Amino acid sequence: MPSLKSRLAALVLRHTRKKAFMSPQGLHAWIEKSRKTQDHQPPVKVARRLDIARRTVEGHTVYEARPRQGATGRRILYLHGGAYCFELTSFHWFLIAEVAERLGAHVTVPVYPLAPEHDFHAIYKMTRAVYREVMEEGSEVALMGDSAGGNMALVLTMMAAQEGWPLANRMVLISPGLDMTLANPETLTAAELDPWLGIQGGKEAVRLYAAELDFGDWRISPLYGDLSVLPPTLIFSGTRDLLYPDSIVFVEKARREGVEAELVVGQGMIHVWPLIDMPEARIARDRMVAFLSA
Repeated sequence: MPSLKSRLAALVLRHTRKKAFMSPQGLHAWIEKSRKTQDHQPPVKVARRLDIARRTVEGHTVYEARPRQGATGRRILYLHGGAYCFELTSFHWFLIAEVAERLGAHVTVPVYPLAPEHDFHAIYKMTRAVYREVMEEGSEVALMGDSAGGNMALVLTMMAAQEGWPLANRMVLISPGLDMTLANPETLTAAELDPWLGIQGGKEAVRLYAAELDFGDWRISPLYGDLSVLPPTLIFSGTRDLLYPDSIVFVEKARREGVEAELVVGQGMIHVWPLIDMPEARIARDRMVAFLSA
């Protein structure tokens, strides 16, 4: 049975963030509200735990977070979620701090431009540049991403394969967006159970981000790309997440194409549950660390 904390988190989300994804109007209202309050800087508690430097790439912030002790030489490129429209949050930062400390890893965190002020082309102009820098500097690099950031980690990998650039040695995806057409019939059923995401608001977020690209293009929906280029990949998805059905399809397809892919299913869990302070998240994080340590 899901923990009390997980059930409380779902209840709060249903009465707050769900409003942003019920309709295009709800999404735009939430974007306008968030622009006044969101701040991508690390919380004070995280800043005390890590050595964090700040620089710019293509005019946008990139954070370089390192553990204060126990560095191992591992590199991680972390791409945050937020439906392409919302900022890096404290939830992301606490996960970043934990993996940095437990793995002794140097974590690079790009604060990429957001939709609707920017689109696919601007976002990937910046993230491609960061990707190349990280891959050229590190011999053991992992990619991590949650939600839209998981989508971007996959797309960057496929782009890199096309360009002949180095690829990550491992990948961890948390509730990734895989088929942004949301055409899977099972998605409708999953959406009814999801206390956070909704189809209409979700499609509007993709529309704001995708520029002229069709939602079925692999650069928007990596499910339709060449999965054979992927490194060993660990995916987390919850059964109360409208993106869950596509995770099943994705892993099955990846395995058919020869990829070492594993899906960790959180029974009764919501979107990006490993980012939230709850017992189930602690178990998920242990699994991530073990996978990235292998």
